[in-house]
Amino acid sequence: MTRRIRVLPDAVANQIAAGEAVERPASVVKELVENALDAGATRVEVAVERGGKRLIRVSDDGVGMGREDALLCFDRHATSKIVEASDLVSVKTFGFRGEALPSIASVARVVLETFDGVGDAGTRVKIDGGRITQVDDFPRQRGTTVEVRNLFFNAPVRAKFLKSVAPETRAISETLTGLALANPRVAFSLKSDTRSLLELEGVDDPAHRVAQLWGGEQAGTLISADSSEGGFDIHGLVQRPDAAKPGVRRSYLFVNGRPFRGAALLKAADRGYRTTIPAGSRPWLFLYLRIPGDDVDVNVHPTKAEVRFRDHNKIEALIEDTVRSALDGPESSATFDTHLGSLPLVVRERSEKAPSGGAPDDQMALFMSGLDPAPGVEGEATIVPTDLGASRPRLWQVMNTYVLAETRDGLLVVDQHSAHERILYQRLMDAFERGGEHGQRLLFPLTIRLSAAEVECIGDLSSLLGRAGFEVEEFGGDTVIVQAVPNPHPYFDAERAFREMVQELTHGSDLVRSARNQHERIAMTFACKSAIKAGQRLSQPEMQELFDQLFATELPHHDVHGRPTVVRLSAAELARKFGRS
Repeated sequence: MTRRIRVLPDAVANQIAAGEAVERPASVVKELVENALDAGATRVEVAVERGGKRLIRVSDDGVGMGREDALLCFDRHATSKIVEASDLVSVKTFGFRGEALPSIASVARVVLETFDGVGDAGTRVKIDGGRITQVDDFPRQRGTTVEVRNLFFNAPVRAKFLKSVAPETRAISETLTGLALANPRVAFSLKSDTRSLLELEGVDDPAHRVAQLWGGEQAGTLISADSSEGGFDIHGLVQRPDAAKPGVRRSYLFVNGRPFRGAALLKAADRGYRTTIPAGSRPWLFLYLRIPGDDVDVNVHPTKAEVRFRDHNKIEALIEDTVRSALDGPESSATFDTHLGSLPLVVRERSEKAPSGGAPDDQMALFMSGLDPAPGVEGEATIVPTDLGASRPRLWQVMNTYVLAETRDGLLVVDQHSAHERILYQRLMDAFERGGEHGQRLLFPLTIRLSAAEVECIGDLSSLLGRAGFEVEEFGGDTVIVQAVPNPHPYFDAERAFREMVQELTHGSDLVRSARNQHERIAMTFACKSAIKAGQRLSQPEMQELFDQLFATELPHHDVHGRPTVVRLSAAELARKFGRS
């Protein structure tokens, strides 16, 4: 009988394994740098030629190896990382399967130089296509250097599918960037041919690493995002909404110190930005997850680029909530300096006592008191100082657009339109949860002519519009009658707001496209079109009410477009402007 099944020779088996672990030069860099980090290196130096196709050299100052280990590390499934299957649950190293070095050596010409500090000299091992050709003593400092030449020289089909030098070099740089972000205390360098691409000294935290990689200006747009729940910890950096832009995005995920890909988790983080950034904006994210070993499987991908969580939904929800909470802090607003003191006492007290998005129980709804505007000539900038006591900030209105509030250590500048927009959005979303909001019946209903598409849109959204306070009836053809409208403030132009809302809901906009559901679409467009405008003079009680209620909302520092509602000028900054520092 002809035997059809046979055991493959080691050389063939290693080349097959190489097809999984070694896709391109960047894969070799990843495996070798991870070995260096597992060896406790404090500095890792990488040099490549022709995008790694001609040469890859990785040097480290880790623990190194003796001669016996230097030879054994090229055997398949030889590893110092695990002993038995149960170790896989709590493995804390990058690599542990013992396939990387033999796989690389099977498709390249490799030289390993290593020394563990024991004895007078280290060891040098030369391998050609998986076959050991030379072993000898070699003087060097403690650590390891692996040199990989002519990758895929004996696998021309694999070599043919490599990209040109520039894309392969970019892939190597991106791989090393992820590992550098995961290990900020380790120094890294990358040289490509004669160019130095990376030169990173060890730093204390990821924020400084980001500054090293992309500059202090970009790092300055990031804020801390931290949370902990049931043994799951997240520490990271997310971009302020006002700094998020379309285009190139830096987004990195790490679990237990290991970089990984997770499109669903990035989408969860993006959901945390809901109503704070325009559609199409791509905020930078650097999220570090610390999860018990038995709740994450890091061995589901040949190159460990992906992981599997036991409760993926829980991780997604935690990430979304973490980002959302980070954006709720004052540091999420442009030019806020959180090291210069706290907000005025009145803000802190009202945030604690008031329900989310609403005023304290002893106050009427914003601008519902019917008070007259502050006296003054129309269009003239007015400054109306007032002393509201030790627990309340001084307020001024300038250019009929901004409300200034004196704090203990500086000045807050509130954009009245953006601030009111956030308040109205929060109020309507809260009203939707309670079943809706009643409108005010009009003595003279509005008769409005619209396009056919707009009439159809109103028909589709009539129920939600009704819950928002707009009572609309079809009159026939292209005409509708508005019987009732909300009353968000005394200066509200109901017809104009309704027309602009319907137009945006019908024809779409970045704001509408960024909404998660129809409730948010209605609330966002209502807030945008109904908020008080720039140029509207406000009375002292109205300014105070605006200020108080803004900081009672869930995300007070950004309007629904993602623009800042508040800018802070510290006393130190003002002193610098006047040459006092």
